[in-house]
Amino acid sequence: MALQVTEDVSAEALSRFDMLIDVRSPGEFAEDHVPGATNLPVLSNEERAEVGTIYVQESRFKARRIGAAYVARNVAHHLQTALADRPGGFAPLVYCWRGGMRSNAMATILSQVGWRTTVLSGGYRTYRRHVTARLYDGRLPHRFVLLDGETGSAKTEILARLATRGAQTLDLEDLAAHRGSLFGAIPGRPQPSQKLFESRLLAALDALDPARPVIAEAESSKIGDRMLPPALWTRLAEAQRIELQAQATDRARYLVQAYGDLIGDRARLEDAFGRLPVHPSRERIAGWRALADAGDFETLVGAVMALHYDPAYLRARKKHGRPPLRTIPLPGLDAASQEAAADRILGAVDALDAPAPGRDS
Repeated sequence: MALQVTEDVSAEALSRFDMLIDVRSPGEFAEDHVPGATNLPVLSNEERAEVGTIYVQESRFKARRIGAAYVARNVAHHLQTALADRPGGFAPLVYCWRGGMRSNAMATILSQVGWRTTVLSGGYRTYRRHVTARLYDGRLPHRFVLLDGETGSAKTEILARLATRGAQTLDLEDLAAHRGSLFGAIPGRPQPSQKLFESRLLAALDALDPARPVIAEAESSKIGDRMLPPALWTRLAEAQRIELQAQATDRARYLVQAYGDLIGDRARLEDAFGRLPVHPSRERIAGWRALADAGDFETLVGAVMALHYDPAYLRARKKHGRPPLRTIPLPGLDAASQEAAADRILGAVDALDAPAPGRDS
């Protein structure tokens, strides 16, 4: 069966294939890959390094001979394991780094089996150019409404409650695997690479209906070590905002619960203190340590909010300039208060005028 070739990496086109097979090494796959792809490497990390070294330092012929042996063995393994139960009508898309020897080797064998196999022309690089064009050079069609409010206003949890109600939401902190602050690293969940973050982001955006508003948290341009790409940042900067207002004592209590993993880890807490933009004095640090030793974390969190987070929020709000679409006071941050806030947010979002047909809002 003849191989087919495509350059179309739109979400619609990719959804037509039964499997997206990334034949690059596990290291390349971990850095970034087409969302939904399965890694069936034809060369392991070590094999790829060995073949590359031989190619540069010894001879191309020897590198290709040794590489071909590795590829044949690895493809055979995949046929006996990951692909063993695939039916005769199986239609995979295969790609490597640039649509060269690795993807063609795998695709040729799969085609000879009798499967309708397609190779992505240009490989991963074609896909990456697509992501860059959409997130760096293009303009997103989505209309955003942002949940704003001081640190500890339960924005992330309320956003999740909105999603369960059927609202369109974009959880940027989940995509970036970071809670969006100096204290926001998530234990056991490292942040994705910038490229992988952008791949996940674009896939999430493509799953949304541009005709309906999308609710997201108001974020800075950087979540942990990941930057929001320009096309998204432009749309977020244009978005209307709904401001949540909660008492400082309630916010401090909420943060102690939400950041329990950090509060229980003294080394991480000390590291976070050292990374504050406004470096605390030795006397202030000593006072914070005494509060931590005494287990008075609500007072400690309140002090950090007053020094860093609340002033940063006020500066950002002044820079934004425009009044909020709606201000929602929160009598508390318990589940009932969050549910009530979610209802009011939905009401405000539903009241927004839909954009005129064919007009980019």
